Amino acid sequence: MLASPALSTRPKKTTGLRYWMLRVLEECDNVSADFSPDPVHDLRVSLRRCRSLADGLMALDPDPDWKAMKKAGKRLFQRLGDLRDIQVMEEWVEKLEAIYVERAPSPALPAADQNPNSGDDSADERSTFSNTPAQSLLKILHAREAEQKREAQAALEEFDRKQWRRWSRSLPARAARIRPGSHLFKHLALERWTEARHLHTRALRNRSQTAFHTLRIGIKRFRYIVENFLTAEHKAWSDDLKEMQDLLGDVHDLDVLWATAISCHVFPDEHSRRRWHERIRAERSKRIDRYRARMAGENSLWQVWRAALPQGKQIQELATRRMKFWANHLDPDFPHSERVASLALQIYDGLLATAWQPAIDAVSARASLLAAALLHDVGKSKGEKNHQKKSLKLVQTHGNPLGWKPSDFRRAAIVARFHRGALPNRRHRLLRDLLPDEQKTTIELAAVLRLANALDAAHDGHIRRIQIENVQVNAEKNRKKRTAGFLLKPAALHRNEPLIIAAEGYAALGRSAQTVAAERYLLETVLHRPVIVRPMTHRARSASR
Repeated sequence: MLASPALSTRPKKTTGLRYWMLRVLEECDNVSADFSPDPVHDLRVSLRRCRSLADGLMALDPDPDWKAMKKAGKRLFQRLGDLRDIQVMEEWVEKLEAIYVERAPSPALPAADQNPNSGDDSADERSTFSNTPAQSLLKILHAREAEQKREAQAALEEFDRKQWRRWSRSLPARAARIRPGSHLFKHLALERWTEARHLHTRALRNRSQTAFHTLRIGIKRFRYIVENFLTAEHKAWSDDLKEMQDLLGDVHDLDVLWATAISCHVFPDEHSRRRWHERIRAERSKRIDRYRARMAGENSLWQVWRAALPQGKQIQELATRRMKFWANHLDPDFPHSERVASLALQIYDGLLATAWQPAIDAVSARASLLAAALLHDVGKSKGEKNHQKKSLKLVQTHGNPLGWKPSDFRRAAIVARFHRGALPNRRHRLLRDLLPDEQKTTIELAAVLRLANALDAAHDGHIRRIQIENVQVNAEKNRKKRTAGFLLKPAALHRNEPLIIAAEGYAALGRSAQTVAAERYLLETVLHRPVIVRPMTHRARSASR
């Protein structure tokens, strides 16, 4: 019987979080020898991959180990970055010296600089460039490099490799819960695209060094989401994304090189200073022109990338899915929160049918109520006591996903805060600075959420459906009435008429009845009418189906 092929013949995996986390440990051994440019670059790439993977997964999975992993590698990554910046500047000095001193032709140079027979002035200039500024700057950079190597060595010694190895086993298992290529990652990529596109517009408008540097970071963040989580899109866009990032990276390196040369006073005279500036500016301009040619206009790469990302109503739908996915990792009983959201929206829609209207836009108010109901118990991840206050902080920290209005999400955080505990009032610090209509609507939504939460106080899902009986009665009375051929709208509730809520599965002496009796008070206060909750009759159940 023939032996089966050895497992070692299978191709080695060269992607994924576990691969890159183990690669970090390997590169730590490689770099410790002398901190030469290639090992430094390789270790930074490995660390950057792990950190960017964590950055993307943190948006969906709130497990604190993602943040801890990023923080653990931060100092080493920064110290290696400082060292790498100096090494790159040294490479640029040598590159510029080779290009211009050896008179290699370049389309970005004036014709006089490209002419080998340009005269004694050109020879003097080359001598000045190579013998004074370049050598002086390299001497300074070599000294700084030695100092940064010591800093990097200290950071490497502080780096906890044992903890990193433990994370290399636990975190990839968490990452595997989210399928690469998921629409959730496409939504996250669209967020990064939107941020980077805004930075692009600002950079081309003011053309400052800071704006182009910030733009490079924005494109880098977009690229890493695509690279790590969207395989098909990365295959199509990888070369273009890398080229744009490299172009802006060169621009930043040249800006840093020029600033360093000025601060170190390496120029013996104004003539050499001006010539250096012209040469650096020429290299910089070539790259910005190349970037503009690819990224500006109707057929730019921005449009190519945007066309493959979520569109229209899908954006908000995915934003809600992301919000649910995030909450599901924190809320110990997320199905309860989903039931509360359903009940809250049924109450809200029923109130609208009674001719009640919130003080602000009804659609925005409804969106805030939905988000607040889904997220109201995320604070329980940090303990049951005063979890409504913890929910507020977590929702505020999470921020609104793309597709949701920031005002709607801020309102949702406050509504979630008041789903239990002390009743909201206009003097509370969260409400006192809001406009009167905003204050009123926030309290109204909190009243709806408190009652919906009380209806599922037992967390058993016994009550799944409710209706406002007054609406049904008025609709039945008006069904056959017509004015000028049109059906009449249901009449609003009379001045002191109670709001009657029929709940399927509700029992007056059931487990949640006492909680419902207490929590309906706020809704009665804001509506200025009694609220009665009672079991749904068989006839009402049949009519509503």
